[in-house]
Amino acid sequence: MDAVALRATTDGTARYRARFDSVFQPDYFRESLGVHASSIGIGTYLGDSTDDVDAAYRAAIRHALEEGINVVDTSINYRSQRAERVSGAAIQQAIAAGTVRRDELVVCTKGGYVPFDSTPPSSREEYQAYLKREFLDPQILHREELVAGGHSLSPRFLRYCLAKSRQNLGLRSIDVYYLHNPEQQAGAVPHEEFLKRMRAAFTIMEEAVTRGEIGTYGCATWDGLRVPPGTRGHLPLAELVGVAKEAAGGTHHFGVIQLPLNLAMPEAIRNPTQVVEGTLMTPVEAAAALGLTVMTSATLMQSRLTSNLPPAIAETFPALTKDAQRAIAFVRALPGVTTALVGMKRVEHVDENLAAAR
Repeated sequence: MDAVALRATTDGTARYRARFDSVFQPDYFRESLGVHASSIGIGTYLGDSTDDVDAAYRAAIRHALEEGINVVDTSINYRSQRAERVSGAAIQQAIAAGTVRRDELVVCTKGGYVPFDSTPPSSREEYQAYLKREFLDPQILHREELVAGGHSLSPRFLRYCLAKSRQNLGLRSIDVYYLHNPEQQAGAVPHEEFLKRMRAAFTIMEEAVTRGEIGTYGCATWDGLRVPPGTRGHLPLAELVGVAKEAAGGTHHFGVIQLPLNLAMPEAIRNPTQVVEGTLMTPVEAAAALGLTVMTSATLMQSRLTSNLPPAIAETFPALTKDAQRAIAFVRALPGVTTALVGMKRVEHVDENLAAAR
């Protein structure tokens, strides 16, 4: 049965957790979405589109799966699809080696940006030619569906991206599928048109859940949830849940948000940018009130929080020896956060970062 498991399961992730219960702090694994998720996840955003970076990520992801990380986060547009492909290769190698089973892993990816294929275009002209050849001419996209030159949540484009992601990852089903930075749409079209586009996108996601192609879906954001109402690109979380209910005809599978949260960017837990039933709340509070899981990105702020942190931070985490570990421990300790994502493309960084929770 395990060999054909499509996604993470309660029993599978509990089995994974049991192997590491004596290694990590008691709260290292968190129960959410019906699974046991590691509170440190591996991200795959940074790096050039090269074979050397591929090899580094492949080794780091394999090592992470072996050492207690069962949340892998990627996106079709990261590193010209290489991030997904190398994540898939590492996962398949780990499964083949018997290190992990599919039902032990929470695999997350995203769609919304036009993805390059292996290498980015060298010029704007080359990009426009690529866009026309690969997406506009075959009518995967219509030009009016694009905002900011490269973002779309149109139904046909999302179907394409999801199918391509499953192929890249070598997985029949993806645990969490995010609509990537929907604030791009919110900032470009009138609010009613934005909600219409989200309703159409959520309908595609609900269909994908029904077909077993994904387990749940959500929104991976940057500014959208952290800026106040009335600000360009603001995402009203309660409204989005309402749209999901409309798309699903009742019970929905909109279950996760992702947003930046770190020592230098604390808005997700400090700024009351969301309104739920007339009450102003922070994004993390709003997610809890609406029954949504929170995964956080930019834990180390693209390596800028790995050194020179204030002495008070070291005093708060006296058992830790490195600033990167303290920065991770800070996010991991925040109420309402299930998984703090950390970009790791070196095996030694995996070990250093996991020390934040040992």
